[in-house]
Amino acid sequence: MDGNASGEDYENIDWDTEDELEIQNIVPSTCSNLVTRNASIVGNGEASSSAGPSNPNLLQHFLGMGFSEQLIVKAIKENGEANTESILESLLTYAALEDSPDELNPCHLNSPQQQQCVDNGQLSSDYDESFLDDISESDSWSGSEVAEIDSSLPEHEKALLSLANMGYTVEEASAAVARCGPEATIAELTDFIGAAQMAKTEDVFFEEEKPKISIGANGGLKKRKLYELELWKRKKRKGLINEEDDVLRLPNPMIGFGVPTDTMVVTHRTLPEAAIGPPFFYYENVALAPKGVWDTISRFLYDVQPEFVDSKYFCATARKRGYVHNLPIHNRFPLLPLPPRTINDALPLTKRWWPEWDKRTKLNCLQTVIGSAKLTDRIRKALEKWGDDPPLHVQKYVIEECRKWNLVWVGKNKLAPLEPDEFEMLLGFPRNHTRGGGISRTDRYKSLGNSFQVDTVAYHLSALKDMFPNGLNLLSLFSGIGGAEVALHRLGIPLKNVVSVEISEANRDIVRSWWEQTNQKGNLIHLADVQQLNGDRLEQFMGSFGGFDLIVGGSPCNNLAGSNRVSRDGLEGEQSSLFYDYFRILDLVKCIMNKQQ
Repeated sequence: MDGNASGEDYENIDWDTEDELEIQNIVPSTCSNLVTRNASIVGNGEASSSAGPSNPNLLQHFLGMGFSEQLIVKAIKENGEANTESILESLLTYAALEDSPDELNPCHLNSPQQQQCVDNGQLSSDYDESFLDDISESDSWSGSEVAEIDSSLPEHEKALLSLANMGYTVEEASAAVARCGPEATIAELTDFIGAAQMAKTEDVFFEEEKPKISIGANGGLKKRKLYELELWKRKKRKGLINEEDDVLRLPNPMIGFGVPTDTMVVTHRTLPEAAIGPPFFYYENVALAPKGVWDTISRFLYDVQPEFVDSKYFCATARKRGYVHNLPIHNRFPLLPLPPRTINDALPLTKRWWPEWDKRTKLNCLQTVIGSAKLTDRIRKALEKWGDDPPLHVQKYVIEECRKWNLVWVGKNKLAPLEPDEFEMLLGFPRNHTRGGGISRTDRYKSLGNSFQVDTVAYHLSALKDMFPNGLNLLSLFSGIGGAEVALHRLGIPLKNVVSVEISEANRDIVRSWWEQTNQKGNLIHLADVQQLNGDRLEQFMGSFGGFDLIVGGSPCNNLAGSNRVSRDGLEGEQSSLFYDYFRILDLVKCIMNKQQ
């Protein structure tokens, strides 16, 4: 959406537009409450300095976790009653072994070899090379491999186990499966949650041999993730977790009332009475917002239900957005010529260098920042080391980084981030729309990352073409780089009077420059702050040119986007609370227009 918060340091960017990989916690992590170093844990979760043989709390504590009494007694016997850390480590190992296939585990809980594999919480070298390599961070588990693990598990639980084995938390894995659906591939699920780690790209070691994971004071993380998954599954079976209450359900496919390439197009809907009548309004924000956000937005905007649309149906890049509006939905038409809808069509020079193992056809949501030269250089060196056929774990890492940062192939073993003019093309803006006026490349990326996807918005606004043959008056709130203005212009709808409210001076300059270069005949009025736009000022504008025909806006999503781990406060956040100013201004305009009738 068009942001209204700018001027922050590059290092402090809140990844404003990330929507592709939204993570909403389903169940709080249990591990921090289960393990206390150098202390025993009693039933109420508090640490106790000792636990004697006569203390029943130790047994009850582990029984409460879901372990069997037989395994608990065995673990206590092997590790001693005072060392609860080692007991838990052993229990987690037993649980992992029980749920793993025989071919992946040379150790069986009831086999004679068991004592050779598990001894006082430590693993032998054979066990380390088999089981732990299979669940190491560098391993890549496909959907077929998950099926081989346990064919009796439901598909979504196989996916959860696979994601946990790949190093994702249970909350991330379960949210991804719930959002993408149980039929989603592992690649789609990792694509969904990958950008949550964008802010800190860690170094990845491209070693031929997989790194060994030590099991000790700091080595139980992987097993704890597996246990966390098991605990989540057990709670779900007992009815303690209700996914329906915790996860926002979005339509699949995300095409709203229809897209140009879809034959199932809805042509009629019933609007609430309060939403009927002038002016037309159109509000946009990230689809994958925290729980309850879209319910609140809908409630304030006269109970109009959102239309969720992914821009991948209009262009070569995804952009999952929700739109609340009272526009007609019949007689829609797309902008012509239709934009390219695959990466290779949009960026034909990349096709020559595209490896067969990179199966991407669409880019992810374009962000406000791009991948670094250090990252692309590291990938290049790794690929050169392996030649034309890199091993699967190298391919996996490269694809993950490509998805995360929208990298494209520009030479043999060479990847690069998109250029600003490529951003413009993919988002439907004219070439060099954000160039000039002293704006830096960093600010160009930020402005474009916060913008509308013009083709998508134009499709929705196209229903107004026949209604306003002589043009319309537009109130553009949080107008950014003028996505709505560009869409209306490309539709051939004249802009008679535009009041554009945008806090960024650089963005205001971009819109002003576009206005002049396209020889607009109407009036452009720029304001800096939506919070300063009051009823008196609105009455002044509306008295001078007869009211607004359309009010468009996309308030900042800084506090809504899933990759914002610092201040994801929903509509109560400092930036995203500006939504209420959109509603305030819209309601003022409706009241003023009703009085004037």
